[in-house]
Amino acid sequence: MSYRFTTQALSAVPRLCRALQNKAALRPVPPLRDVYNTPEALLKSFGRSAETKVTAEKWEDLWKLDGPQLKKAGLAVRDRRYILWSLEKFRQGENPVQFSHPSTPKKKIRGHGPAVQNGKRIRSRRRR
Repeated sequence: MSYRFTTQALSAVPRLCRALQNKAALRPVPPLRDVYNTPEALLKSFGRSAETKVTAEKWEDLWKLDGPQLKKAGLAVRDRRYILWSLEKFRQGENPVQFSHPSTPKKKIRGHGPAVQNGKRIRSRRRR
């Protein structure tokens, strides 16, 4: 009876634990394309100044990057997610010109917004 319990418990362990293995290193490295033949050229095509944030010497090193390595390099979460998403899109065969988009622009209105919206004064800012 205890043998059956231990096999059930051991079979549940891989499903309940996070993988500590770099799964990006297991995926195939995509071949070089005409314009994107260096890691810097590919990162530059992604935009958002990704070429200054990530340094990869060889093409294979670029495709072995994962989230924890980018976190050690000091990238913000938004940058990490965008770079990994862009790498996966490129791996699937899409052109970076089609899927890359610029970062969100800076807000033009500072603070909590204007006191008048849609021609009406906001009640919380009413003067007495």
